Amino acid sequence: MKQRKLVFPVLVLVLGIFLLGTILGRSLSALNQNDQKKDIYEQLRLFSQVLDLVQRSYVKEVDPQELIYGAIQGMLSNLDPHSSFLKPDDYKELQIETKGSFTGIGIEITIRDGVLTVVAPIEGTPAWKAGLKPGDKIIKINGKPTKGMSLLEAVKLLRGPKGTKVTISIFREGWNELKEITLVRDVIPIISVRYFTIEPGYGYVRISNFQEKTPKELVKALEALEKENKPLKGIIIDLRNNPGGLLNSAVRVADEFIDQGLIVYTEGRIKQQNMRFEATPNRRKHPYPIVVLVNEGSASASEIVAGDLQDHHRALIVGMPTFGKGSVQTIIPLPDGSAVRLTTAQYFTPSGRSIQAKGIEPDIKVPFLDPECLKKTTKHHVIREKDLEKHLENSEEITKSKKKETDAKNKQEKKKPAEEKSEGRKFDKERFRYDSQFQEALRVLKSWKAITNLKIE
Repeated sequence: MKQRKLVFPVLVLVLGIFLLGTILGRSLSALNQNDQKKDIYEQLRLFSQVLDLVQRSYVKEVDPQELIYGAIQGMLSNLDPHSSFLKPDDYKELQIETKGSFTGIGIEITIRDGVLTVVAPIEGTPAWKAGLKPGDKIIKINGKPTKGMSLLEAVKLLRGPKGTKVTISIFREGWNELKEITLVRDVIPIISVRYFTIEPGYGYVRISNFQEKTPKELVKALEALEKENKPLKGIIIDLRNNPGGLLNSAVRVADEFIDQGLIVYTEGRIKQQNMRFEATPNRRKHPYPIVVLVNEGSASASEIVAGDLQDHHRALIVGMPTFGKGSVQTIIPLPDGSAVRLTTAQYFTPSGRSIQAKGIEPDIKVPFLDPECLKKTTKHHVIREKDLEKHLENSEEITKSKKKETDAKNKQEKKKPAEEKSEGRKFDKERFRYDSQFQEALRVLKSWKAITNLKIE
């Protein structure tokens, strides 16, 4: 009986302690929130004092809007290399760019270790033709040092009307001094997908960036290659030096090759940023092997595609580790026409891999060798009879060679009008002859059954 009498007071005591703890916890939480709010108000008071000081005492009159814009830009650029403030003109230009055209020199840039760095040149642009490479450091633009410069400031200096010139001073690993390159600005091409038949049965698709039209352009390329090659035994998808672009476009490109399962998912600090993108059943089937080419210039959306196809065992990845941009930027419009580009989440491949600052590791690592060096070594690596001066010609081979030349000429003349009509066919195929990564990818496709058991849907 005594034990029973003790139970009730003990329960009351425990419950009382629990309630007291809960009340104290809530009180402390409320106090912390109040302290945080108080701290923010103090900082805003400090900001307004500095703003007032600049307006009253600076050596010349300053536009208050420019001061506010500058302060916002400083706040965002202090977070990470990809968060930024877009003035109304910058925001309009971004909207145009993602739809497929803008004027400039054609490079994707970032800030790496405090230095303005080339992520990748866009194919066919002035930067591409001038030989800019991923990893090149832009030290000056028109003589102006880029140290401490924001991405948007750099973009503004690099872009401009078609036909105008811009001079950049770049430094590349292995160089002893800066090199000045003068580029003529041009309209950056809107075509993001190009393709051709390498040889009967094998196709090549190059995706240079991810725009609104990219998924549709990819479908057209695949349909053309599948029509030309019966059967199509395999394709190379080239994502090298692809700086990324629209997340939805990347998801649709990956979805073209898988029928079910997760493509990519994102995780942010708030619930709305946690998203999952699932594959949908395809009416068009592509039952052939795929090799994806990547390098250090493959970033963001291109890493999503490569990582997804790798995780689903739908493709082999060949080349070098990718750039490693695994963060998601959300564009948030503001009432005055400006916008905030804010890093709101990180994305993960279907197997849960984070690509941020790590990149996609190729299944087969192949460094890119300079084509000029390869030309020299290829010509002199092995000396055969036919390489010797004044060697005797093989009469049978001469006859065969002449026949091949005639057939090739006739074939080329027949195909020429069709190729001129299709922008997706304009390609310098000769450069692939000495492209070590491309040649390895083609070898992999040709020996597919012998070296892999990848799933073909």
